[in-house]
Amino acid sequence: MNKLRKQIEEQINIETLEQLKQAFAEADANQSGQLDLEEFKALLKQRLYIKGNKRIPGISTVLLENQIDSLFMKIDWSSEGVISWDEFCTYMQLEYAEKEDSYLRSKEVSFHLPAKIQNPQHKNPILKITDTQDGTFIACSQDGMVTFWGANVELKETKYVVNTEAKNKQKTKWITDFVIMAQWKKVLVGTGDREIQFFDASSYKPYCQISSLETVPLKLDYCATGSDECLILYGDSDGCINILVINSVGECLRTWNKLPSKEGFIAEISLSDAISKSKIQFIRWKVHRDWVQQLKYYHEIGQVISCSNHQETALVIGCTSGSTRVDQGGNSNAEKAKKTNARVRLDADQKVFYVYKGVKCFDFSKDKNIIVTGGMDRIVRLWNPYVSDKPTAMLRGHNAPIFYLFIANDENRVFSLSTDKCIKVWDILDHNCLLTVRPKGHKIRGDLQACHYSSAAKSIAIATDQMAILNLKLKLDANLSRPTKHADITITHKEPVTCVRFNPSFKQVITCSESSVIKLWDLETGTPIFEYGDAHGDSAITCMTFDNTGRRLITGGRDGILKIWNYNNGHCLKVLKKEDDNDEICDITYVEMNRNRYVVSVGWDKRINIYSDSVTDVNIHHVQHPNPNWSDDLKHGHNEDILSVAQCPPNLLATSGYDGEVIVWNMVSGHIFCHLSAPIPREYEDQSLDGDLSINKLLFIQSRAYNKDSASLIASGPRAHIHFWNVFQGGTLMAQFPGSTTKGAMISTMAITDTAEGNEDDIMLIVGDSFGFIFLFDISGYCLMAAEEDPPELIHTWRGHIDSITCIELVEKHKLLMTASNDCTVRLWNFDGDYIGTFGQPDSWDIYKPSTYRHPMVPYDVLIDPMSLPTHPVIEEKQNTQQIIHEGENGHLKAPQFTFKKEQFYIDDDQIAKELHKLQSILKDESLTEEQAKAYKGKWLRHEKTKIKEIDRGGPSDYQMLKWSPIQEPPVIPKPKSMKKNKDDSFDITLEI
Repeated sequence: MNKLRKQIEEQINIETLEQLKQAFAEADANQSGQLDLEEFKALLKQRLYIKGNKRIPGISTVLLENQIDSLFMKIDWSSEGVISWDEFCTYMQLEYAEKEDSYLRSKEVSFHLPAKIQNPQHKNPILKITDTQDGTFIACSQDGMVTFWGANVELKETKYVVNTEAKNKQKTKWITDFVIMAQWKKVLVGTGDREIQFFDASSYKPYCQISSLETVPLKLDYCATGSDECLILYGDSDGCINILVINSVGECLRTWNKLPSKEGFIAEISLSDAISKSKIQFIRWKVHRDWVQQLKYYHEIGQVISCSNHQETALVIGCTSGSTRVDQGGNSNAEKAKKTNARVRLDADQKVFYVYKGVKCFDFSKDKNIIVTGGMDRIVRLWNPYVSDKPTAMLRGHNAPIFYLFIANDENRVFSLSTDKCIKVWDILDHNCLLTVRPKGHKIRGDLQACHYSSAAKSIAIATDQMAILNLKLKLDANLSRPTKHADITITHKEPVTCVRFNPSFKQVITCSESSVIKLWDLETGTPIFEYGDAHGDSAITCMTFDNTGRRLITGGRDGILKIWNYNNGHCLKVLKKEDDNDEICDITYVEMNRNRYVVSVGWDKRINIYSDSVTDVNIHHVQHPNPNWSDDLKHGHNEDILSVAQCPPNLLATSGYDGEVIVWNMVSGHIFCHLSAPIPREYEDQSLDGDLSINKLLFIQSRAYNKDSASLIASGPRAHIHFWNVFQGGTLMAQFPGSTTKGAMISTMAITDTAEGNEDDIMLIVGDSFGFIFLFDISGYCLMAAEEDPPELIHTWRGHIDSITCIELVEKHKLLMTASNDCTVRLWNFDGDYIGTFGQPDSWDIYKPSTYRHPMVPYDVLIDPMSLPTHPVIEEKQNTQQIIHEGENGHLKAPQFTFKKEQFYIDDDQIAKELHKLQSILKDESLTEEQAKAYKGKWLRHEKTKIKEIDRGGPSDYQMLKWSPIQEPPVIPKPKSMKKNKDDSFDITLEI
C-alpha cells in the first residue's frame, strides 16, 4: 500500500497540478464545479497515465481503484460525495506541509550541554581516543599513559604502554599511535623508534615488538581478515602505506613472545627477521607525497583508504597486494630484504581523489556507499567511492579546518569537528546541517588533541588539556526524566502513548502521545504513513475517537479543548470548548441519535458536555461551545471527576467517576436512569491512597441492549474488580471478580468483542492492568440470565508492557488487538497472545503471513523486567530451599534469622492514613470555602500518590549529619577554680556556688 501511495499521491507535483486544473474543468461533465467519485477516477487515470497494471507493474486494478477511492474519501472529509478544486488543492498543500514538519521533527538531534569535563592525568598531549564495545573510552598520550573513561567522564583505570621501571629515563619513548586487536586481546602501539609493540589488552604487560622498520609508523590500523589471519597497516612520513599480512597470527605471536627481550622489557624481532622466518608478507606502497594523515582498511571492500595534505594525492583508495602480486619465493634473505622497498601501484589498482589543500580526515560507509572528507579548506565533502571526479555534495559551514569526521549509519548523520571546537551534525540524505554546537555551548577549552565518537555510548569524547564527553540526548521516559530505552527496544512515540484507534475505512492505526503528537500507521505492515505535532499545543492528548463516517478524528486534551481533524492531512476543522474554565478532558464519545449527531465529553469539570455536530456550519463557526447542561447533571450529577463515558443505542449513556460512582442517563430526556454503587469485595485491602475507587473504563454489551434480565454494562472498578451491571429496574450487580491476578494492580482499560446482532456465541473481554498484563476472558453467556458468583473463563494472559496499559483497540476482522502503554510503545498481538510487532520497528510485518510475526519472541523490555518472572514460593512467600523441600512434614526447618547493623524502616498503611488526615489542616490553611474544599479534595487525592513527602524515619537529625572540619585550636584559658569538669563527659561542667 505504501508503494502504491507513492505512485499516486506523490506523482502530483507543480507541473501536474497545472495540468490537473485544466483537466478538472474538462472532467466536470455537469459544470457544477465539483467532481464525483467516478469523474475523479477517470481524471487521475487519464492525467497520471495509470491504466490497470501498465503504469505500476505488479499492482492489480482492484487495488489501484481502492487507493483512488481512499484518496477521494480523504479529500471529501464531510461525506458530501463530491469534491471541488479548492478542496483538492487544500488537501494536497496541507498534507505535504505536515509531512515536511514531520520529517524535520524526525531529524531533530541535540546534545546534553554543557559537556562533562574532567582534568586528565596525562602530562603530554593525547594522540588517540578509541572505545570498547561497552562504550568505555580509551585515551593514550604520547608518553604512553593509557586511561579508561566512562560516559560520565569518570576515570576507571590507568595503564602504561612504556617501560616505567627503566633506569635510564633520559630518553623518553615517543608513542605515535594506538590500536586495539580485539580478536587477539592485544594492543598495538607505534613508537618514534620505528617499532610496533604488542601489549596484553587485559594486563597491559609487554608481549613482543617488531623493530627496525623502514620509517616511523605515524598511523596504525588493524583488521582481522579470517579466523587466524590479519592485516597490520601503518602510514609513515614518506607517504607510504606499509602492510603486514600475517597468515598464522597465533603462532607468530607465540613465537615472537619467546624471543630474547630488549632491555629486559619486551621480546623483540626485526622486520627483516619477521619476513624471513615467520609466515608474514610485507608490502610497501608509495601512495602520497606528504605525511599520511589517516589510513583504514575496509575488509568489506578489500581496499585501503588513506589521505594526506597533498592535494594531488589527497585521498587514495587502493588494493593491498596489487594486480601483479609481489613474489615472496626468493631463496636468500637478501632477496627478501629487498622487498621492503616502496613500489608504486598501477592506475588500475587505485583511485586517486584530488581535493584542494588536501584531506586531513575521512570516514567511509559501505551501507551508504559514501566517503566523507574534510581538510584545510573547511569544506566537508561527500563522495561516491567509485567516482573521483566530483563530490556528490559539499557541506559548508565550518570556519576552521576539519579535524574529525564520523558517519553514523543508523541515524543517517555525519558528525564533524573543526579545530575551533565547533561541532556540526549533518544529514546524509538532505545534505543540510541539523545541529551546530559552538564552544560557548559545550564549554570545552584548549587546543584540540584527539576526538572519537562512540556508537555504543552515543557520545563524543574530545581531548584538549581537558577530557570532555558530549552525550547525545536519547529518547526519554517522561515519568522518570532519564533515558530508559535499550538499543534493542523499539518505541512508537518519544513520550507515553495515551490512546490508539483503528480506522477500518483506510486500514490505518492512529496513535497519540503526551507530547501532543498524532501518528498514522499502516495496519497491514506497521510502517508509518504520516504524523503531525502540537495538536493541542503543549498539552497532552488524553482521548480520541472517530465520527460516524470515520473520516474525521476528534481529540480531547488536558487543555480542556476538543478538536475535530481531517487527520489525513492534519487540518483542524473545528474547535470545541467551553466559554471559560476548560478543565482536563478524560474521555469522549461520538453519538448519533434521531438523525442528530453529538460529541460528548467528560472530565475534571464533573459535567457532561454535549456539542452538536453539523458539517454545514464548519466554515461559519470554527469555535463552538457546548449545549446547556442537563438539569439533572447540575443537581444530582457527579461530585468527583468523570473518568469514562460509554454510549449504548438507542438512548443510554453511562458515566463513571473518580469516587467509584456510575450513573446511567437517558439521553432523550437528560434524566438519570439509575445510580450504581458497588459493595466492597470481601477480604479486600486498599492498594493506593485514594481507596482504589476510580473507574477508568465503562463498556456496554451492545448485543444485550434490550435484554432486561442480563448484565449489559461492564465497569473496570472500583477496587480493582470488574463489575457486571444490569441497568434496568434501578440497577443490579450481577457479578464482581478481580480483573488482574497481579497483587496491587489496578484495571487501567478494557475492550470487548461484541456485535449488536444479539450473537452470544463469541464475546470476549480484554483487560489491561497498571503493570502491563493483558487478560482475555470469555464472557459468552456470562450473566446472561442470572447473577454469577464465579469469574468468567480466563482464555489467555500474558505481559505486553512494562508499564500501565492506557488503551486497547481491537481489529475483530483479523482477530488482532493493539495495546498502548506509558512505556511509549504500541504493540500488535493476535487473540492467542502471539507478539506480531511494535509500531515503529525497522522491519515491517504482514498480518496475513504469520512467518513475519515476532512470535515466539517477546518484547525485550518485558523479557528483562523482574515482574515478568513466573511465580515461585521463594519469590512470593520469601521461603528458602529447605522449607520447600520439607513442606508438609511435621518438623519444619526454621529459616535462618538475619540481623541488621542498622535499624530497618517500613512505611505501612497507618503511616499513609496519617498523611491523608493532614488534608483537613491543609484546607484550613488555604482558607477555602466548603465547596472549594470539596472540589479540591478529589484532585488532591488523585495526585497524592505521585507527591514526594518527607517521612520522619528516626535516626540522626540533619544537624547531626553535618560534616565537620578541623580548625585551629584557640589559646588555652586557665580554668576557673570554682569550676569542676567530669573527665568522662566533656560537656558535664558544674559551677560551685
